[in-house]
Amino acid sequence: MRNDPPPGRCGPGGLREEQCFRGLAVGPGVVIGVVHLHDPGDVRAPEYRIAANRVSAEKKRFAQAVAAAQRQIGVLRGKAEKLPAHAGEELGFMLDAYSHMLQGSRLVRGVDLRIEQDRINAEAAVRTVIADLAEAFASMNDAYLAGRADDIREVGHRLIRNLTKTTVKAFDNLPRRAVVISRELTPADTAMFDPQYVHGFATESGGAQSHTAIMARSLDLPAVLAVPDLVRSVRGGETVIIDGIDGQVILNPCTETLAAYRIKRADFLRARRALTRLKDLPAVTSDGVTVRLLANIELPTEAEAVLQAGAEGIGLLRSEFLFMNRPDWPTEDEQYAVLRSVIERMQGRPVTVRILDAGGDKLTSASGTSLPDNPALGLRAVRFLLSAPDVLEAQLAAILRAAVHGPVRILVPMVSNCDEIQAVRQAAETVHARLKDQGIPVPDALPPIGIMIEIPGAALAADALAPLSDFFAIGTNDLTQYTLAIDRTDETVAHLYNPLHPAVLRLIHFATGAALRAGIPISVCGEIAGDPRLAPLLLGIGIRELSMAAGSLPRVKQRIRRISHMDAETFARRVMAEFDPARITELVNAFS
Repeated sequence: MRNDPPPGRCGPGGLREEQCFRGLAVGPGVVIGVVHLHDPGDVRAPEYRIAANRVSAEKKRFAQAVAAAQRQIGVLRGKAEKLPAHAGEELGFMLDAYSHMLQGSRLVRGVDLRIEQDRINAEAAVRTVIADLAEAFASMNDAYLAGRADDIREVGHRLIRNLTKTTVKAFDNLPRRAVVISRELTPADTAMFDPQYVHGFATESGGAQSHTAIMARSLDLPAVLAVPDLVRSVRGGETVIIDGIDGQVILNPCTETLAAYRIKRADFLRARRALTRLKDLPAVTSDGVTVRLLANIELPTEAEAVLQAGAEGIGLLRSEFLFMNRPDWPTEDEQYAVLRSVIERMQGRPVTVRILDAGGDKLTSASGTSLPDNPALGLRAVRFLLSAPDVLEAQLAAILRAAVHGPVRILVPMVSNCDEIQAVRQAAETVHARLKDQGIPVPDALPPIGIMIEIPGAALAADALAPLSDFFAIGTNDLTQYTLAIDRTDETVAHLYNPLHPAVLRLIHFATGAALRAGIPISVCGEIAGDPRLAPLLLGIGIRELSMAAGSLPRVKQRIRRISHMDAETFARRVMAEFDPARITELVNAFS
């Protein structure tokens, strides 16, 4: 750190004083570096009318832009092979999604239709269709799916650049310890980073679940996204601190700030080394109670991070990625191939596959179904799958076939009554029998089939659902949202979203008791599972299995190993006797 750039000023008297900006911390770590401003250039899309006799020529021009984009994606695939394994796989998966969007998809068909019906040029047609698709995704009540809006915009920008013959400046002639600052960065941009020079980045756009955020974590780069008004406030060559722990960008840090952040960076690196040493140790309390720690994943490429974190398996594999950015349903064989790769990569550790949680605001373009007025309460998850038996049976068949390659559990989302879990079990039995009759290898018995407890009604009916289920998984994100009638993506009420509300805790407690009485496993797989502060409370309530983002696992394990089960039970009783959410938060923060 001795070669850090010079400090700025702390206080009045200078033109370039220290400035602090806040955003989303997506790449943990701290870097002190030099600003490199990246200007991707405005993707300007001219708009004009075309004559009827020019429609065919305009559609041909668009087709050429699509072909050029496919070639560019091919070049990026070559670069992906040179990246670190996890980052290369992540970029490769993203490029597959881009490719799907350029092959007879809703995007391509929509642009052709706009050119033909509206008689507008290809650039304007792309801009319009991309805006509609991106808005639909961005409004989804799911952080991961909403993050796919960035991917759609990137494909659109690439097409417009090809149509207008616009080039983008590359990352050349960078200073050492460069910190890239830009309005936006695509995963393809991050693939161009030379790790000898680029040590972190910050952007004005992006979300925590975007591919750019995932690439930041894969490349182990400190990064902060969604920082308002950042670009116009910086100058190339200035000193900058990227705090990917707390989501801060500090321009022209003064001497005191630099000193504090040198210490923070050293502490972070020291703590990370300590957490790494926990990888192969069990999550066991000081008085001998073992907790099973699993990982949630969104994409197959995250399986490597699961192994690196020391997880005992995958507690939640969200299968929505299989259905994204395509005009048709994935085939049974396609799903089987992907699931098999994940299961084999886990080397005998269990994999819990959640069947498609789609419907309402999560419907894929393949469904051909329009959005209802209230998607959160509409035809989604298990309700949607039971209304589309072909989709359900193809997914169940893929899971059953993949189950011969390692231990698998099937998780059913959004169950609200006994009929739904019975119907899914019956479908699984029918598919299992058919596959065996066809001579296709499947396990002798059905894998365990469990349900997600994420509707208050399911939690309150847990005693009735438990005998029909092989396990429970509590999805605290939706359980909190439905219990408190709060959309956490709505900025006007998001501050009211609180999983420590006593009503939410009582539902978790009731469902846990029902599972324990029935003798079935129960886990928590919502965001609270990855919060080390809450591990004692969940342990004291009776939870013995937690599933979380892989990056959260070492800190949760560390927390569990430092507490006793007896103290956790006493603490949980004290919390459950409280009625004030603020008081509960105080108790949680004070418990040590």
